[in-house]
Amino acid sequence: MAVNREPILKRCKALGISPMVMGVAKETKRDPNANKRRKVSEYGLQLKEKQKLKFIYGMLEKPFYHYFELAQKMEGQAGANLITLLESRLDNIAFRMGMAMTRREARQLVVHGHFLVNGKRVDIPSYRVRVGDVISLKENSKKSEKFKQIIEATAGRTTPTWLDVDKEKQTAKVTRLPVKEDLDYEIEEHLIVELYSK
Repeated sequence: MAVNREPILKRCKALGISPMVMGVAKETKRDPNANKRRKVSEYGLQLKEKQKLKFIYGMLEKPFYHYFELAQKMEGQAGANLITLLESRLDNIAFRMGMAMTRREARQLVVHGHFLVNGKRVDIPSYRVRVGDVISLKENSKKSEKFKQIIEATAGRTTPTWLDVDKEKQTAKVTRLPVKEDLDYEIEEHLIVELYSK
């Protein structure tokens, strides 16, 4: 399995996103407008948007393009569908629940089998969660010191409106599918659609 070992802060600066989106509570002290001095081509803008979305969700090109193909086959706009598909991944939901500090950590915790979907153990980070699904921590994991530390650290994090999170029971229910308006970062998904449509 390929692993992205690129420094998070450096990549956030290059893509123009806040490290808080990645779950990192550090801010860069460098000039945020440093990369805006050069004129960027239309292709450059489209590529940057694609790289931004891939980086946020920790995906490589092949699976990301597979999601784009699925989004095109679904009803509605391909860009909005792509965001819905990415947000409804199990590793992303574990991060949104506050059960992981970053999406990278959430992915690892899912692979290690700490999460249940509707009472069944799921260890696939890309598992697509549907409306009505209940995501919870395994009983053994609830007693773990690691999860107690994570829950304390993420106590102030706001949970999205499409997730009904119960911090006491460490469960979350998907009440509806996520949409672009629920995101905590700016993305121009139409540029990604234009890039892949060439």
